This record gives sequence, C-alpha cells and structure tokens, in this order.
Amino acid sequence: MKGDNIAVRLRVFAAGVLRLCRRMPNDSSTKHVARQLVRAATGGGSNYEEARGAESRADFIHKVGIANKELREALYWLQLAREAELVVEDELEVLIREANELVAILTASIKTAKQREITSYGEARSSRMRDGVEPGSWYLDAPSE
Repeated sequence: MKGDNIAVRLRVFAAGVLRLCRRMPNDSSTKHVARQLVRAATGGGSNYEEARGAESRADFIHKVGIANKELREALYWLQLAREAELVVEDELEVLIREANELVAILTASIKTAKQREITSYGEARSSRMRDGVEPGSWYLDAPSE
C-alpha cells in the first residue's frame, strides 16, 4: 500500500526513541525531556497513519503537516538531549539523522500534495468554465481526492 515504507520508518523511529528514553537518567529534568520526546516521536507516526486514511487531499495535507510538526519537535528534543549530554550514545545521532530525513520526506509529501491540489483545482475550474458554470463558483464544488 502507498506510504507503507514511511509508516514503517516512523514506527521504527518511535521505537528507537522509546528504547533511548528508557536508558536516560532518572532525574526531573531528564524525565521532562524524555516525556516530551516520547510524545512527539510517537505522535509523528500516529498522525501519519491518520493522514493515510484522510477523507480528502486537504485533510491529507493537514494531517501530514501535523505529523511533520511532531517530528520537528522530536528533532528539537533529540538535539537538546545531545547538547545537554543527557545521554551520550551513537544511537542518539542515528535518531537525529533519521528525524531529519523523515522531516524532509514529509515536507516533500506536503509540497507534492499541495501542487496536485492546485493542479486538480485548475483543471476543475477550466472544465467547468467551458461547461458554462459561472466564473467564481467553480471552487464551491471542487473535487476532493
């Protein structure tokens, strides 16, 4: 199914974050970072799954946008963990690299979907104009994909 590869990568990323957070020290500041990191890292994948079941292209764009925001937030917390030396492991760098790649992939997906949305609305408008529909009313019943 379309999007399976990204869905798997998001799930593997979240699982890696969970494993990393289990190994973090048990003090109050680290607990705060770990909680935020877990929430954001797992939210990226869950929101992407919602996007895969979107009811329209606009809904897809919105939900992938939320997944992208969650991953950007997870990237922030990973970088903070590195800079604060909350955990010094090679896996942290691997997770940071993967978060960057996933953000880039989701950003590209949003741009592609937006471009297709513009193209489909443009096509819908031009065909309706030829069919005698009043100018300006074409967008009211624009197709949703």
